[in-house]
Amino acid sequence: MKNSITPNQIKQNNRNLIYHYIYQHRKVSQQDICYNLRLSRPTVTTNLSTLEQDGLIEKNGQINTDYVGRKAAAYSIVPNRRVSIGVEILVNEVKIIFVNLYGQKIDRLVFAIDFAKEEFYFKTVSDKILEFKNKLNINDEQILGIGFAMQGLVSPDRQTIIYGKILSCTGLSIEEFTRYLPYTCYFLHDAECAAISEMWVSPELKNAFYLSISNHLGAAVISNGEILSGMHGHNATIEHIQMDPNGDLCYCGKKGCMETLCSLNVLLSKEESLEDFFTHLRQQEEAYQMRWEQFLVQLAKAINMLHLIHDTDYILGGYLAPYLHAEDLSFLHQEIAHMTSFSETPDFLLISKMPKHNITIGAALPFIQTFLDNGTLALDI
Repeated sequence: MKNSITPNQIKQNNRNLIYHYIYQHRKVSQQDICYNLRLSRPTVTTNLSTLEQDGLIEKNGQINTDYVGRKAAAYSIVPNRRVSIGVEILVNEVKIIFVNLYGQKIDRLVFAIDFAKEEFYFKTVSDKILEFKNKLNINDEQILGIGFAMQGLVSPDRQTIIYGKILSCTGLSIEEFTRYLPYTCYFLHDAECAAISEMWVSPELKNAFYLSISNHLGAAVISNGEILSGMHGHNATIEHIQMDPNGDLCYCGKKGCMETLCSLNVLLSKEESLEDFFTHLRQQEEAYQMRWEQFLVQLAKAINMLHLIHDTDYILGGYLAPYLHAEDLSFLHQEIAHMTSFSETPDFLLISKMPKHNITIGAALPFIQTFLDNGTLALDI
């Protein structure tokens, strides 16, 4: 016997359709909803009233319509009705960001603290998150969850760090944070977070190889709109591909890994910032031009190797992305063209469309996506 759809399921479906229509179109009238969703006026009126009472939508001025008469009331979602938190854990600092339902930054906090696999560290970071939440006047019930972006590989259930050489945090459990935080929390690899941000701002993006060029090198493979994790959880760990057996020592213990040639730790001197480097570079100072060219040559070698294996678009992201110019892509393409056995068009090299706060925002976004995917009835506040 076939299962019939219950009246409650129909109501939930209608409510979710209306909420998502408002979410996608930002500012709509009741008439627009009725016409485009093919729903009756009483159905739409009832659901708008319920959504408004629950604080999920609000009247937002008026809107011109094709109908004769006075302007119609405009409805928008309340972006801050639910929020998500992204936290990036680094060797000597922590970055925290609160984002709304559109993935937009509400506010951001960065504070210095040396990572330590100790209770004091986990409690201090957790307390900072809670203090920041209170400062922003955000209630516990508004929070969808917290994503912790880590410089390490994460277990499939996102509860454990399975490889964390940079922070010496292999084996770290998310419970070290959840004992102080009353929210759903999980770990994500920082490169995956950056790729998640990229897909958020470019919904049309279905296939690409994302290179996260930051203090350390990372990558993520985007396939059919999803990030591939691999059979053993270390898909796209290109940073440990050995390019020079006699090269510098990598933090993994091997020599000449891609990490030792294409990360910002290689490009910059110990006390140098990216901003300082590129200020000198764009002023065409010869020493900086030479360093930059050497770096790009190594990056071109890496991209050529990867592109021969996976023929797709390559997105250059991470901390480096905001400083890249079209001329840099042109140089990379020319170098790759000299190396490769095939004729290459330059259109496969792209600069990230979301270079700012991409890791912390990316850590927060999966909670928002889950909220939107699961519907609003089951997740009432």
